[in-house]
Amino acid sequence: MAVSGTTKALKDIMRIDAGINGDAQYIEQITWMLFLKAFDFKEQEWETTEDDYYEIVPEKYRWRTWAEDPEGVTGEGLITHINEMFSSLRKLDISEDPKHRKWLIRSIMEGVNNFMKSGTLLRQVINKINADIDFYNMPSGHLFNGIYESMLKDLQSAGKSGEFYTPRPVTHFIVEKVDPKLGDTVLDPACGTGGFLTSVIDHYEGSINTTEDYRKLQQTIRGIEKKPFPYLLCVTNLISRGIDVPDILHGNTLRKSTTEYTAKDKVDIIVTNPPFGGAEEKAISQSVPLELRNTETADLFLVHMMALLNDGGRCGVVLPDGFLFGTGVKAAIKKKLLEDNNLHTIIRLPKDVFAPYTNINTNLLFFTKGKP
Repeated sequence: MAVSGTTKALKDIMRIDAGINGDAQYIEQITWMLFLKAFDFKEQEWETTEDDYYEIVPEKYRWRTWAEDPEGVTGEGLITHINEMFSSLRKLDISEDPKHRKWLIRSIMEGVNNFMKSGTLLRQVINKINADIDFYNMPSGHLFNGIYESMLKDLQSAGKSGEFYTPRPVTHFIVEKVDPKLGDTVLDPACGTGGFLTSVIDHYEGSINTTEDYRKLQQTIRGIEKKPFPYLLCVTNLISRGIDVPDILHGNTLRKSTTEYTAKDKVDIIVTNPPFGGAEEKAISQSVPLELRNTETADLFLVHMMALLNDGGRCGVVLPDGFLFGTGVKAAIKKKLLEDNNLHTIIRLPKDVFAPYTNINTNLLFFTKGKP
């Protein structure tokens, strides 16, 4: 499937709709539909494979019920149905929800909106999604990262916000060299659409053979993402890759003080490309020790990553030249990095790896915590 062709076709349809005002709304519109389609795919799987399966999405609101038939409900009837569905899913009873699946649906739907006003155009969008995206025959590539990359190209501020797409060769290479083993707790503290986490799942291919292996996979993949659209795409991405209820926190890693981390927060592996070139408010920078305080996001993320790793834990991270060659606070952070960790490898990346988002020189740093 040509991802760019799909996103362009969807946007061309939505542009005609009176309710879509700008790229942010078009992105949100696509993301909640992709999420519901992916979740329904998983729910069909659970129905047939689990003895303790329980209904999550009411029958009338499952994607297969109202969306899959290309000749299905359309026009005003579709808009009415969508509005009723949003209201119902936001009020799902989660009192009896041992696997937290209803909670996931409810929390996702509370944060998104249907902007389209034309049920006829909405039906065209749904039909295009169904025609181009088939979870049963999905290649092992990076569908959601590709979709989000196409969306980012539509956002004029993408290159200025420090938010961009990490190419799959980079995520795969970092994961391959850090070499997580099934059972290791793996975290991406700035996970975006989940590219590093899906690379970890790919890395485990061939290792997941038993129910216990599958349980380990479910319990050891973690992520944190601040922005709502990549967060939703990440959750959808992981559901489509076999994670039943993704352990992805919608929040800012930098908001919690490094002194507050407990054993439960700490992990064995961190693989990430934190945002850089941006700045955080002063209150956020106070989450790290005084001598390590800076407003540059990449610096703050590195301090948090050092605090989050278990002794012996391993990290692979993308960082800009500004970190390697900076002085002042950057030097203090580097001193801590070298004293508390074995920084064993630095790889210089070509300048155009992250084009068109940024031309900042970048490096891959690999280190192990626990000895200098």
